[in-house]
Amino acid sequence: QVRLAESGGGLVQTGDSLRLSCAASGISFSTLDMGWFRQAPGKEREFVASISQSGSITYYAESVKGRFTISRDSVENTGYLNMDSLKPEDTAVYYCAADRHYRLRRVGSSTADYWGQGTQVTVSS
Repeated sequence: QVRLAESGGGLVQTGDSLRLSCAASGISFSTLDMGWFRQAPGKEREFVASISQSGSITYYAESVKGRFTISRDSVENTGYLNMDSLKPEDTAVYYCAADRHYRLRRVGSSTADYWGQGTQVTVSS
């Protein structure tokens, strides 16, 4: 059974940094593209960033470009989202996703084979 487990969320202040992790089990992470999405209260889930199987190609939403960095460690079967210069508008539940069909390889993608349960990030002003 494939499972994605996010961790690292929390309550921070404007300008702070956080690092989210996404641990995969039940599948070889190196065969999957992976990505991060977020959903704020009352809003639809939105694409944040994604990274190819090899880690050589990354995609970012304009709203996070230059502040967030996506990375992966295929040996550890884990993906990461480093978030710097956090803003109150970054407050959301953050979900990781993984996909074997290349659907995460574009900004604004919304479909993936596997999803985690989410981790809350709250940025206070």
